[in-house]
Amino acid sequence: MDKILQTLESGEAVILPTETVYGLFAKALDEAAVNNVYKLKKRPRDKALNLNVADLATIYAYSKEQPAFLEKLYQSFLPGPLTIILKANDKVPFWINSGMETVGFRVPAYTPTLDIIGKSGILIGPSANISGTASGQIFKEIQAEFQENLLGIEDDAALTGLDSTILDVSGKKARILRQGAITKEMLLEKVPELEF
Repeated sequence: MDKILQTLESGEAVILPTETVYGLFAKALDEAAVNNVYKLKKRPRDKALNLNVADLATIYAYSKEQPAFLEKLYQSFLPGPLTIILKANDKVPFWINSGMETVGFRVPAYTPTLDIIGKSGILIGPSANISGTASGQIFKEIQAEFQENLLGIEDDAALTGLDSTILDVSGKKARILRQGAITKEMLLEKVPELEF
């Protein structure tokens, strides 16, 4: 883990598992590190990135106008396969959300990855694949796809392959932007205050 933390600190990207697919992780507040991930993935610059965080306090620190049910939502589903979209505050750099008013937050449930986020600070972690191709689930195939010997944690068996659900709660009504492992029914059962 020390080698991975040092690599992140130096501005390089690493491949880490989440409970869904592998992610290509780098320091979120390091513009050069983020630019490197865009380049590696061949990702269009207008496609915003999520912030991978380790706790609820960090979500509050980088968002504003949070709904009253945010803590209940967090306690019910995170860490886990849910990305929460909130209004971004001025601490979110433009190279993360491409100037949009919102930003996504992800708290991966894979324990070693969550530990790394806790130690290194907020990270970006888009799926580890070239944009437009299938999300990466086999570590060796991902390394070959990027044609670079990227450092990471290899644990193919930990992945479900099912994307996280993206839930936008930045407006008056909640919207599911991508249906993943967590359904609307599951959300409403735990957080009946949600309005769709």
